[in-house]
Amino acid sequence: MYKLEYPWLLALLPVPLLVYWLLPAYKEEQDSLRLTFFHYISSSIGLTPQPGAVVPRTNWLQKVLAPLCWCLIVLALARPQLIEPPIQKIQPGRDLMLALDISQSMETPDFRTSDGKRLRRVDVVKQVVGEFIRKRKNDRIGLIVFGQAAYPVTPFTLDHEAGLQILAQTDAGMAGPQTMIGDAIGLAIKQFNNSEAKQQRVLILLTDGNDTGSRMPPRKAAEIASQNGITIHVVGLGDPRATGEDKVDYNALNDIAKATGGQVFHGENRVELEKAYATLDKITPQNFKTLSYQPRRELFMFPLGAAVLLFVGCQLLMLLASLMLRLFSRRREKQDEATTSGVFKVHV
Repeated sequence: MYKLEYPWLLALLPVPLLVYWLLPAYKEEQDSLRLTFFHYISSSIGLTPQPGAVVPRTNWLQKVLAPLCWCLIVLALARPQLIEPPIQKIQPGRDLMLALDISQSMETPDFRTSDGKRLRRVDVVKQVVGEFIRKRKNDRIGLIVFGQAAYPVTPFTLDHEAGLQILAQTDAGMAGPQTMIGDAIGLAIKQFNNSEAKQQRVLILLTDGNDTGSRMPPRKAAEIASQNGITIHVVGLGDPRATGEDKVDYNALNDIAKATGGQVFHGENRVELEKAYATLDKITPQNFKTLSYQPRRELFMFPLGAAVLLFVGCQLLMLLASLMLRLFSRRREKQDEATTSGVFKVHV
């Protein structure tokens, strides 16, 4: 789409006509010879003398090009522009961190498929979390894995495909056999402090056990997270009726979520785990802004360049015509001189 930035400047188009009609012709004083019998000479040749300067005549090319150049200059002043199709950019409004437990207990094959096949916890988690990531197209998502220690796998990014590839390569036991929940929360707080989002901060923590000796107690880490505006939702895996280190400590998980205003979800099997992440998808709707920008290309140089080329071309053409006329006149003069000289010799 084409547009004029200053269309009101087109009102200047009739200015030359107004100047021509309203202002008197330019007069210039020059030295002249006064003749007392000028009246008799002008009347004898049929001329009517007029006061003022002599106005030089213009040819048809000047009459055409002068208005055309003026129109092109005014058009250039109006700044014609080409409005290109809009470019849209998504600006995320939420940073979402996923903390996944990959301790040795995630090797337990207690998840069953519809046909009765047993699957490891870690394999089911990667499938469900992967689908969750694919749905969150407009959120910056980061990934932390933890076991005996917590490790940042991906920073907050919109490049979800890279996160999914790294998630697919993650396996149980890679971070050690133990479960350091408090350290994972502490690492998430550090990651959030380096993020751009200051209000919409959500941590989804998934674990199948209880804390086994973090340097920072999980409850204390949750309180610090709350002070930094981070909401923690917790997903517990496995059978809550289990005993020992394999038992999911839902009381501790409830304390973590409650301290930050989050919720606790049970993922005893694949169906429950999928429901948990479906609910998380609903209670943390995607928050983003769509920024639209329409590029503009300036086109004023085209009419301005055309006006300059026409003006220069006209001047060069007139100069060439003047040179040719002078050359033709000199040749005529030489021919006349030769003819006169020949006649004089004959008569002599």
